[in-house]
Amino acid sequence: MKIIDNINNLLGDDLKETIQSGDKLRIAASCFSIYAYEALKSELSNIDELEFIFTSPTFVPSAVTDKIRKERREFFIPQDKRSQNESSLYGTEFEIQLRNKLNQKAIAKECASWIRKKATFKSNTTSAPMQQFAVVDGDAHSAYMPINGFTAVDLGYQKGNAVSNFVHKIDDNMMSSQYVQLFEQIWKDQGKVKEVTEAIVEHIESIYQENSPERVYFLMLYNIFFEFLDELNEDVIPNDRTGYQDTLIWNKLFNYQKDAATGLINKLEQYNGCILADSVGLGKTFTALAVMKYYELRNRSVLLLCPKKLADNWLNYNRNLKTNIFAGDRFNYDVLCHTDLDRTSGESFGTPLNRINWGNYDLVVIDESHNFRNDNPVKDRETRYQKLMNKVIRAGVKTKVLMLSATPVNNRFTDLKNQLALAYEGNQDELSEKLRTTKSIDTIFKNAQRAFNDWTKLEPEQRTPAAILNALEFDFFEVLDAVTIARSRKHIQTFYDTTDIGKFPTRRKPLSFRCPLTHRTDVIS
Repeated sequence: MKIIDNINNLLGDDLKETIQSGDKLRIAASCFSIYAYEALKSELSNIDELEFIFTSPTFVPSAVTDKIRKERREFFIPQDKRSQNESSLYGTEFEIQLRNKLNQKAIAKECASWIRKKATFKSNTTSAPMQQFAVVDGDAHSAYMPINGFTAVDLGYQKGNAVSNFVHKIDDNMMSSQYVQLFEQIWKDQGKVKEVTEAIVEHIESIYQENSPERVYFLMLYNIFFEFLDELNEDVIPNDRTGYQDTLIWNKLFNYQKDAATGLINKLEQYNGCILADSVGLGKTFTALAVMKYYELRNRSVLLLCPKKLADNWLNYNRNLKTNIFAGDRFNYDVLCHTDLDRTSGESFGTPLNRINWGNYDLVVIDESHNFRNDNPVKDRETRYQKLMNKVIRAGVKTKVLMLSATPVNNRFTDLKNQLALAYEGNQDELSEKLRTTKSIDTIFKNAQRAFNDWTKLEPEQRTPAAILNALEFDFFEVLDAVTIARSRKHIQTFYDTTDIGKFPTRRKPLSFRCPLTHRTDVIS
């Protein structure tokens, strides 16, 4: 018996010395790599036959994966053990150095041709574990065990992440012949193994197969946008069966408002809250009404919180008035004022404040949400921010929060953080988990504020938009992209067809007037 440590003595070198012309090679391992074939190409070309058994189900169809297996190439490979074993055909994660040589196509072509002539692959179809080993069967038998996989790493030619990679070589004919018998016993058991040679060849062929420009284009698109595919599921995208696209409010929206409404619904479903921060004059009210109508069609209870001076604007659309252009949509949301959170008696637009069930709203829309930018505790009493959080959002049913503000940040990035906290009920870990950020929400905003403060101290010629964008961390933009929608008029004109909208009004330059102190000419004015 000989111990191969894959440091001073490499398994690949030993196989080169052991394999003779006309030998038969039998391997039971978890995976097969074309780079292992490349390393032993000279020896493998002269053997009589290779019999290979995948020790766990590999390249065999299942109820879940059968559809995927029919594809000529798997652009997306789920990271489970089985898929990792199958993807090892093209090279494992530890063979990246070999893959970077860009000779994969030539190796795959030679390997596929060799497999058709001399190799047969079978796979274990059961969940029972199978011992991993290799046997060189010729004039004399030599067995190697354990053999984790047939890759360049297992042969000792590339470094893996294993603490040790010892392999025992058994030269004794009597002992090694027992491994030959074990292999043949499994190989002939049709109840345990199934031939997958054709599947292996098809997968290897896909490496060097010429693809159409269209397929390459779609592959590029996938790799650019695959992170957003998680958002495209029925749980978070608007449900067309509600009929929201047939409502009066929806058909009053411009195309950029429809995009915003769809995005808001998506973000509300995925992150439980978001901020619409479009510039003044871009129709945040109508966009919000479309979102509110969508949730009303799903039998959700909706509350609109706004400053008192704006209440008439919202009340116009949920009452039976001649001025209500959306009377046919029969809006049924409640309207209350920011200040009503502090009141415990009286009425607000006909609603008795001492009996209102604050915790029963599925969606809360907050107009001018920057009024809730401060979360500074006050001794002996709850602030309005805390009352909103405790009475409306945390209490009762799970509440989604849509915030409207053209100026969500007044002085500090903390203003934005406090508003976003309403969406995740103050539990920042919940949002961090959904966003998959590397840092907590508090840390992200602290770092952003620090970067902004440093930027303001720069010389005027250095204080450029590019400088602040480079200073801010990527996680900060991830948060903004996930839970905010903010567009300017210039953005709309650049990225949308504005034929239906027409031109935005041209803002006139301000005129300065200076009134004289007196019209008398005999005194100094």
